[in-house]
Amino acid sequence: MLQALIFDVDGTLADTEGLHLEAFNHAFRQEGLDWHWSVDDYLRLLEISGGRERLAHHWRIANPDHKEVDGGAVQDLIARLHEAKTAYYEQAVLQGAVSLRPGVLALMSEARRQGLQLAIATTTSPVNVAALMRSAIGPDWRDHFLTIGDASNAPIKKPNPQVYMKVLADLRIRAADCMAFEDSANGLKAALAAGLPTVITPNRYTAHHNFQGALRVLPDLTQASVSRLREWHAR
Repeated sequence: MLQALIFDVDGTLADTEGLHLEAFNHAFRQEGLDWHWSVDDYLRLLEISGGRERLAHHWRIANPDHKEVDGGAVQDLIARLHEAKTAYYEQAVLQGAVSLRPGVLALMSEARRQGLQLAIATTTSPVNVAALMRSAIGPDWRDHFLTIGDASNAPIKKPNPQVYMKVLADLRIRAADCMAFEDSANGLKAALAAGLPTVITPNRYTAHHNFQGALRVLPDLTQASVSRLREWHAR
């Protein structure tokens, strides 16, 4: 029996990837680097989960003759870039740069009314999660979720299922009695590895991904009422 809904954040709750890209490029300019990620570049980089991991990957490409990506100077650069990017992203979100995707808030509200638990399972930073949810729901947004898994308590990125295993342990509900919501292939792999039936809502950055194994692939959540979720889950 369906008892809980577990939501990814970036790309699933809100179409945030365009703003993340803008924030990365802002950080590069602030640091005085000649790096610039195009949309096509970012599409490829999204195959790598985690902002710091994407920065490290790009550094390797930009510096093919250097092997010490774990060296202190390189790690300091990556940390500064990620901090600048996060600050830019947070400020833009708080100023209303992004909003929840169609159907998300209605589904969450209906689920809560019908007694389903809500949770978040993301490997983005807690600052990014808080900025988005505070802007979309309000200062009491945390009260809507029984538990939140993020980069602070589940540092191993998707497709590793660590964040979903953490959330399931907190919920104390069997994976088979929950449903996950994702937008990417890596997210789907993580959810399936944790045993979760998964609904996918792709966006322009993930529409080309392979979603084999998903319970449903939908353009958004406007048609995903609780009764339909229960029906799909029961099948």
